[in-house]
Amino acid sequence: MAIGIDPTVDFAFKRLLGSPEHWRVTLHFLNAVLGGSPRITEVTILNPFLEKDFEEDKLSVLDVLARDEYGQQLNVEMQTSLPAGMSQRLTYYTSSLYVAQLTQGQDYPTLRPAINICVLDALMFPRLPELHLDFRLRERSHGVTLTDDLQIHTIELPKYVRPDHNEKITNGIEKWAYFLRFAASSTVTEIAARLGDEEFIEAAGVLEMIAKTPNERTLYDARLKFQRDETARLSQAKLEGKLEGKLEGEQIGKIRLLQQLLGISESPDMDLDKMGLASLETLAADLQSQLRERG
Repeated sequence: MAIGIDPTVDFAFKRLLGSPEHWRVTLHFLNAVLGGSPRITEVTILNPFLEKDFEEDKLSVLDVLARDEYGQQLNVEMQTSLPAGMSQRLTYYTSSLYVAQLTQGQDYPTLRPAINICVLDALMFPRLPELHLDFRLRERSHGVTLTDDLQIHTIELPKYVRPDHNEKITNGIEKWAYFLRFAASSTVTEIAARLGDEEFIEAAGVLEMIAKTPNERTLYDARLKFQRDETARLSQAKLEGKLEGKLEGEQIGKIRLLQQLLGISESPDMDLDKMGLASLETLAADLQSQLRERG
């Protein structure tokens, strides 16, 4: 029987990677993304999974904040949609993670890398084929690295293509992409056979526990509904924005034609672009009224 719990729902995602009792799963994920250089062997979850977080806060997207034995500050989050300003948001949170380390009396050399890992169930960079993108501060012309202290990693799940059933998955990030995309429709036995690593069996067990525990299943279902509603809201907003943009373009065209017929100066593009649909419609109606009076 399939597990039936989607690990991309933030409740399940944080239960998987933000539970101190499942630190092996967190370590496996971090080493897969960061390449194991240096390999992380210890991790401390700084904001561990708490059910009350989900009971009291229905809106925020909950992330996983951790620190490894090298002092690296690690933030892991799951995004099922692309909110406005996503690039700036990732930059802001990574920088905040870095700056927060420096307290009064400390020197800059004490700063440790701040690493933000964002798993996306959406396409942020559709023109780039890579599943995993690694952003750092480098010189543009020569590629010289200024510092590796600020890192932003993105994993865009829609780019992952499941291999044939007989093909073994060996790449760590691809294993996690497979798990995050297909665990809900798989059995624990299928996951064990396909991915092999004990950490994925443990991770599948976490999802099964959510499915079988009434309170956790209720919280999971509530978060799933919220994410679906939010996705629908964003989709509707985009559709309405496209429609409004089309209508604004039609009104601007109408205004220009009326101004030409009236023999008056055409409004500058900048002025018309700043006007909303209602203002454009009012201006067009006024120009049309002037044309009727002349007729």
